[in-house]
Amino acid sequence: MKAARLHGVKDIRVEAVPDPIPEADQILLATRAVTICGSDLHYYLEGAIGSDRPSQPHILGHEFAAEVIENGPLPKGTLVAVDPNRACGTCEWCAEGHPNLCPNVKFSGVPPYHGALAEYVVARPEELVVVPASFTPSDAAMLEPLGVAVHALDLAHLRPLDSVGVVGCGPIGLLILQVAAASGAGLRVVVDPIAERRELALHLGAEHAFATVDEANDVLGPRGVDVVLEATDAQHGPEDAVKLTRIGGRLVLVGIPNGNRFSMDAGLVRRKGLTIKMARRMGHVYPRSIELVKRAQVTFAPLVTHRFSLGETPQAFALQASRANGVIKSCIEP
Repeated sequence: MKAARLHGVKDIRVEAVPDPIPEADQILLATRAVTICGSDLHYYLEGAIGSDRPSQPHILGHEFAAEVIENGPLPKGTLVAVDPNRACGTCEWCAEGHPNLCPNVKFSGVPPYHGALAEYVVARPEELVVVPASFTPSDAAMLEPLGVAVHALDLAHLRPLDSVGVVGCGPIGLLILQVAAASGAGLRVVVDPIAERRELALHLGAEHAFATVDEANDVLGPRGVDVVLEATDAQHGPEDAVKLTRIGGRLVLVGIPNGNRFSMDAGLVRRKGLTIKMARRMGHVYPRSIELVKRAQVTFAPLVTHRFSLGETPQAFALQASRANGVIKSCIEP
């Protein structure tokens, strides 16, 4: 089969590799759509995320949809979203209901476990999520980042009519904005330096969109907002989010910073008495994510802006990294 493999920083090559061989508890699937995640870009631009560094050519891609190609637990032709989080199910954290925190996880696309940027993948039946007939392959792939947004709002403990700020209007930030609106948020504010993304956020339900946090505070006043969710890749993103959060407010950090480092003004965090939570992946949220799309409370159409074939994966990553041409989310369709 063909697969797009990362060989080094900004070096993705589409190559012939052996077909995956299913283990006894796995089935073979044909990949139908893979959307590029911000974490994929960190591997592409930096070669690693923290200690997770490929030691050999690596297949990225963990936001994906696939088709069942042989009758078995599901009928041939069934379109599924695939949960990339293969938690162990037996550790302390899995037992507590937090498979997203499993230290023994085998996560698709995270070294050494290959992802879905290939013609075929394997998965266990319990990792497959059957989607409604109205869903396209890219819709099914987008359920994974939507799940991240749902999990982030769970961590925020949003109350009806709480004001919400979203710092960063990439795909995750724009999904968080939509989920916040569906969850009963009051005033909805976004911050992003890219004008096109601010305009899209206003279209998707934001009431105010600002280029900087300082600009937001000048307009909104010194109180800040009740709940802030940070979804940038900037090292200053978390500190910007702190500035936007009210005294006694709640802050959820979702983004992965460039260079795997960020800093905060400790005095400001302490004086505000903030509750800060770190979001890592997601829990069991696929059913709610599907329902949000079915009820048209979340839309993917404005977010999936560019589509590529598997052979065009290098161009897709280059575009996604550049943030040019209005790109929000690139989808690769093998």
